[in-house]
Order: sequence, then structure tokens, then C-alpha cells
Amino acid sequence: MTPDTSRGPASAGPAFDLLARITGVLTGAVLVALVLLVCTEAVLRGFANVSLGFAEELTGYAVVMLTFFGAALALRSGSLFQVHFLFERFAPAPRRIVLRLFVVTALVISAVLAWKGYDLMASSLSRGKFAPTVLRTPLWIPQLLLPVGFLLIATFLVEQFLLCGRTPRGED
Repeated sequence: MTPDTSRGPASAGPAFDLLARITGVLTGAVLVALVLLVCTEAVLRGFANVSLGFAEELTGYAVVMLTFFGAALALRSGSLFQVHFLFERFAPAPRRIVLRLFVVTALVISAVLAWKGYDLMASSLSRGKFAPTVLRTPLWIPQLLLPVGFLLIATFLVEQFLLCGRTPRGED
């Protein structure tokens, strides 16, 4: 029996659903803004030989944000970090054990990277560092994407851990 995935990914509760919805809306809004910015830059360069000096900087920040938030949403939907042809060979009980080991390992790695990302961001904030660009963006602002992104991934890893403890009907 195959699980019904027509209603989206499995959920460990409404808090995870709300966080996923907020993440999806933010990711979609940033993607639309990124496309508009790149298209505007291309049109201005092509027709008026004018460039928005800040476009490259903002697109870089947007791509980093989209990478982290997109990875978190892909993890939640079950389309990240799986090698199906190997994973599906396990019986249900060992499969859950392997999944739990993976989730715990990934959670520890995400927590360490969030912590180190926070240290980097806090260092830039305390030193008052700015990007050497047209906008002179305070570096702590884009660096905030690192701990937030890793914490978002860690949150959905916690959800995966909660879900992998459940035994689907018909197994075991």
C-alpha cells in the first residue's frame, strides 16, 4: 500500500505546517523579486546601456536565501537526502532505524553550522563590517541567512524525526 501524498508532505503538527507555509510564501516572494530584478537589469542593459549597480549584490543574497529555504522545503517534502534504490531495499523496521540515524546526524551538523553561522554574523555585527559594494550592506544582514537557514533545516529535521517514529499501517 502506498501512502497518500496528494495532500502534500506528512506533518508532525500544525506548527510545522505554518512554518512551511511561511517559508514557502517568503521563498516565492523572493524568487519573484529575483526574477523581476534580473529581468529589469537585462532590459536596462540591453536597451538603455544602463546598469543597476546593486542588482548583483541583491541577487547573490537572494540565491543564498533560496538555497537554504528551498532545501528546508525539499527536506520536508521528502525529496532531499534520499537514495531510493538503496533505501527501499531495507525492511520497514531497519529503514526507520537508518532514517533516525540520518536525521540525528543531520540535526547535529545543522545545529553546529547554525551556531558557527551565528558566530560569524555576531562578529560582523560587533565589528560593524559592511560589504564593499554600492549598497554598503551591513554584513550581518546577509550573514543572518546562515543561522536562520540551518535552523529552518534543523526544524524540519526534528519533524522528520518525529514522523519516522510512527509505524505506518500494514508495516511490522
